[in-house]
Amino acid sequence: MDVGERIEAIFAGAAVTGSLHAVDLDAVDLTADDPAGGGPEVGVRADEQVVIASIFKILLVLEFARQVVAGQLDPTERILVTAADRLGGWGLAGCTDDAEVSLRDLAYFAMSVSDNTAADLLLRRVGPDLLPMLAAELGLTRTRVLGGPRDLVEAMLADVGARTEAEFARIFPTLPVDRVRAMRVFDPARTTSSTAREITRLLTLIWRDEAGPAAACAMVRTWMARQIFWTRLAAGFPPGVRVSGKTGTLPGLHLEAGVAEYPDGGRYAIAIFARADRLAPRRIDVDLAMGQAARTAVEALRAD
Repeated sequence: MDVGERIEAIFAGAAVTGSLHAVDLDAVDLTADDPAGGGPEVGVRADEQVVIASIFKILLVLEFARQVVAGQLDPTERILVTAADRLGGWGLAGCTDDAEVSLRDLAYFAMSVSDNTAADLLLRRVGPDLLPMLAAELGLTRTRVLGGPRDLVEAMLADVGARTEAEFARIFPTLPVDRVRAMRVFDPARTTSSTAREITRLLTLIWRDEAGPAAACAMVRTWMARQIFWTRLAAGFPPGVRVSGKTGTLPGLHLEAGVAEYPDGGRYAIAIFARADRLAPRRIDVDLAMGQAARTAVEALRAD
């Protein structure tokens, strides 16, 4: 089998439909008249429009870092996080009491633990209207940013007829799969979405200091290297390979974008979007299959 067939077999073994794109980020040609780039690549449905969920936070913290470097934002500015600000998920959402954190720490939490509360507050300060403009500037012509975490949560509540997150938690498990799949957050045309190819373009620009000032790109790389989740891309690579990434997760959707850096200097941008046939909340087999697919793609690139 060729590499595409091997990756498809990995996806099939985990009962998922997957989109994948991987490139040698030092070899890919990102020219102004060819947004898709050129050069060695591995792709499986790489140009299919897919929901990206929390992967949009890469664009968010990039815009924040650019504003910091430009002197438009003070990274030490303090933000009070109250009960009214909390959204479901990790990090600040779990706090019982009000917390005060810096803008820079909001960016750290948004990336390291995919903190939705932190991302929502940072988006308000950065300016939500700027993210589509940033995507266009970077040649991400098929990347759509439609709001932030709060907009996503409100859409999910409305689609199931829930008034609160607690009510949503009671209703959601009772819904048939077709009702769940019909929700806006699962439709790339009605929520934040992109393609695997465009996400590897974004990563390539960041790692090559071409997504903005070098200092801003370095900030994003540092935060991505501190992500705590390791069962997806990182699980597929041997010790000694540094994997920086950003996950995205919705019921039945397992997503991650990241960069694998080898001791010999090889650097590879990877984006994987896996849609599971079942809506089970925890599918370690899917996560591990994503890592296996990522390594399969990168090893093919390294063998060329």
